This record gives sequence, structure tokens and C-alpha cells, in this order.
Amino acid sequence: MANKRNNTVYLTPEGLKKVEEELEYLSTTRRQEVAQMIAEAKAEGDISENAGYDEAKNAQGFLEGRILELQRVLKHAEIIEESDGSAHTVALGTTVLIMEEDSDSEESYTIVGSMEADPGNGRISNESPMGMALLGKQVGDKAVVESPGGQIVFEIIGIE
Repeated sequence: MANKRNNTVYLTPEGLKKVEEELEYLSTTRRQEVAQMIAEAKAEGDISENAGYDEAKNAQGFLEGRILELQRVLKHAEIIEESDGSAHTVALGTTVLIMEEDSDSEESYTIVGSMEADPGNGRISNESPMGMALLGKQVGDKAVVESPGGQIVFEIIGIE
């Protein structure tokens, strides 16, 4: 989630909004729901053998852990500025059009921070092998990606 060197978490403006919304929901609505679950379980009597109480306390632990993680993310967040469409170099926030060597199939990926990576939807992390190979490249450059099956070479076709 965070850059290992300096704890920076790179987020798009949309990603920042999602983190803020999740934190708000967990800190208010979900926290109240879990507190209600604990209260109801306590009302059942002896908590030493109460599975509902144990489950509610576990839910509370996971909830508080997630809230702390989201707070840490916001504390270390750096917003990836939107590209103006005239990018000349692959960087965070840019969309890059690539073609695998010996193929005529083009692929498009947006370089994002690891917290927002979703390769199936064309969003790859700057820390992934593909992201690291593409960063700093320009149109016409080749990027070599190490994969379990060997090296894959991509040509940079376009950058937005």
C-alpha cells in the first residue's frame, strides 16, 4: 500500500474520496452497529461462553484495525495529479498504450499507487514489475518486464 522508502501512499483524487468515505462510514455507522452487536450479546447473559459476544468483539477488532489503517493512509497520502493529456514520459497518473513485442494487440494501463491497483480494469501499481518497467519511458521506448515465464518486451505506443 505504501512506498517502502518513505511511507507515501499515492492516490488519485477518486481514490482519496473512496478512502475518506470508507473511513467516515466505518467511524460512524459501522462502529455503532458493532457496538449494538456487543450490547445485544452482553444482554444474553454469561459472556464467557457466548459465541455472539466473541464474534462481535472480533468484528470490533477488525473494524478498529481498518480504521487505523485508513487514518494512516490519509496521513501519508500524496495525490496523483491528473495528466493534462500532453505527457511525454510515463509517470504516476498517466495512461500508457503498449504493445507486446511480436504481437499486434495493444493494451492500455493507467499507472496508480498500489492501493488503487486493479489490473483487470487497466490500473497497475507503480510498484508492480510492469509499472516499474514502464515508469520513465517515452513513446517508442521498450520496456522489459520480468515474468515467471521469462522476459516480456513491450513497446510504448502512446502516453496520455
